[in-house]
Amino acid sequence: MPIEPWRVGKVIAIEQRANNTKSFFVQVPELTEFTFKPGQFVTLDLPIHEKPNRRWRSYSIASWPNGTNVFELVIVLLEGGLGTAYLFNHITVGSELTYRGAQGVFTLPDGLETEQFFICTGTGIAPFRSMVHYMHVMQMHLPNIHLIFGCRTQQDLLYHTELQQLATVMPNFKYYPTLSRETWDGHNGYVHPIYEQLCSHKQPANFWLCGWKNMIDEAKQRILALGYDKKQIHQEVYG
Repeated sequence: MPIEPWRVGKVIAIEQRANNTKSFFVQVPELTEFTFKPGQFVTLDLPIHEKPNRRWRSYSIASWPNGTNVFELVIVLLEGGLGTAYLFNHITVGSELTYRGAQGVFTLPDGLETEQFFICTGTGIAPFRSMVHYMHVMQMHLPNIHLIFGCRTQQDLLYHTELQQLATVMPNFKYYPTLSRETWDGHNGYVHPIYEQLCSHKQPANFWLCGWKNMIDEAKQRILALGYDKKQIHQEVYG
């Protein structure tokens, strides 16, 4: 796969998504259409270090292919993170960002024949939001798609309303938000018991993991303990 060239994008909008999370909408003037596969990422080159590889930060694309030259990145401000601090403190509407992409192989195959489990935490929702919207727009014939989204509080549930709405119009799409630090009328606790219960019959399935390393490491152990093969597990690690 050829490496994409570095390009310059212009930030045309910024939206506050949660207390410490923002969406940055980036337009690429030199392209008529920004093409990518749902699940891919872009790499930003930020002026935060002299060495190039210390300046690069990669983020999954939260939007889906829609024929425009605009893409969305959803980014959480990390304590002590040079990259996110720069984006939050210095990037405004009209700012330019140097980026490369789209890249990555965390993408779905052309045909889905078995159940798919999308398991994520925090901004790890980004590639799955892209995938699910794309499936809906393309009216794809799908097996059951289970999106299990773990956050601390309701305020942290990114794209919650739109995912709820998608679950009402996509018959095979199931959405399971769960909170670890707030009691509500939905699921409580971590993501793991949800997919373990859903997979109690060990039906054929594939698992897609995106989020913090600790969650992914534990999920892999639990999925293997259920009797699934490591080839059925795909991951994208943050941090």
